[in-house]
Amino acid sequence: MAAHMGRRQFLLSLASTGAVCSWPSMPTAQAADQTTVNRTTQGVGVKVTGIEILKLTSHNAQQALYLKILTNTDVQGLYGPIDQEAALFVDRFFGSHLIGQDPLAVNAFWDRMFRADRHSRGSHFIMGLSAVDNALWDLRGRLTGLPVYRLLGGSRQTVRAYASCLGFSQEPAALQAKARELKQQGYQHQKWFVRDRGPKQGPAAVSQDVEVVRLLREAVGPDVDLMFDAYWQWDLPYALAWAKRAEPYCPRWIEEPVQTANLEAFIELSRETSIPVATGEHFYSRWDVHKFLKAGAIQVVQADPEWCGGVSELVKICTLASVHGAHVIPHGHSLHAAMHVVASQPVEVCPLVEYLIQKMSTYYVFEKFQPHPVNGVMTLSDRPGFGIEFDDSKIKDIKVVHWTQS
Repeated sequence: MAAHMGRRQFLLSLASTGAVCSWPSMPTAQAADQTTVNRTTQGVGVKVTGIEILKLTSHNAQQALYLKILTNTDVQGLYGPIDQEAALFVDRFFGSHLIGQDPLAVNAFWDRMFRADRHSRGSHFIMGLSAVDNALWDLRGRLTGLPVYRLLGGSRQTVRAYASCLGFSQEPAALQAKARELKQQGYQHQKWFVRDRGPKQGPAAVSQDVEVVRLLREAVGPDVDLMFDAYWQWDLPYALAWAKRAEPYCPRWIEEPVQTANLEAFIELSRETSIPVATGEHFYSRWDVHKFLKAGAIQVVQADPEWCGGVSELVKICTLASVHGAHVIPHGHSLHAAMHVVASQPVEVCPLVEYLIQKMSTYYVFEKFQPHPVNGVMTLSDRPGFGIEFDDSKIKDIKVVHWTQS
């Protein structure tokens, strides 16, 4: 074939081989309309037009804040309850950046915002970004008609919950009775709080904290996981003494024995005990997690999707943890985002979700479908996004609130 061929010759050569170009015909008006509908339901052409921070008040004066993201369609994103600190940052900073945002471009928005402020590694900034990220995932789910865990590639519709026992009595008889009751309710995993003593009460306090472990193991037997949260109240010597004496009772983990800022103490404790060490509710990005995992400081990551950067960041944290053979069991001061991320991951990475029994009994008062475990298992719905819907009968007042600079 000649090095150069005219357009007419090229088309004739195609015809001779049967390879004839077929130009598409213009769509009819009806077909064009249907294409527009399909593209809209897939999120094409959808833009964020505004945000609202909703303050809900119940008939008994309970209040909660929810974030609503508005678009140029009738589909809106909704997430909550959110912390007041997060709401302030959303209203004062993130709201203006959201206008015109493509709600499907969640990762692009996250990255742009993380680079947008020199204080972005700080807690309240990331809490605000978390609220926005979670609400965008809800919007994405509503646009596609899918729950968030499916958008994330998950297939598990149930996740096992552990009973988080903050606020229950540790008087021996009451302690054992509650532990047995929870076991009968189907909780195969229970976390108890050992935070009321610590080094300030001297060496005898170690014996008392170990006695809590012994009483619980006696109450539930060997087939229930027991976890313990020291709530930052210990120092390294106290933690080492407790761990040495608690090891025979096989705790599943010891959580936050010292301040999370003390990386070296976590490293030392992990080296000296067979009990897995946990922390992470105050991790504010994957970089915080990476430091602890790389140093072998923890075996359980408890990053909170309300505080660590949202669903988008927690998924990245799960990938990091999988490389290091660590578990991600999110801190559970709220449930929607945590449940959906856990359900999207292999059980070998995310085996559990935290259920704070006393707090959750009233936390979702404004919602029709309040997440609650049955036989220790949470079931996720197929409602789009996070499936949050308000129960109007529980709402006395609802208004949009703003934070202004004085």
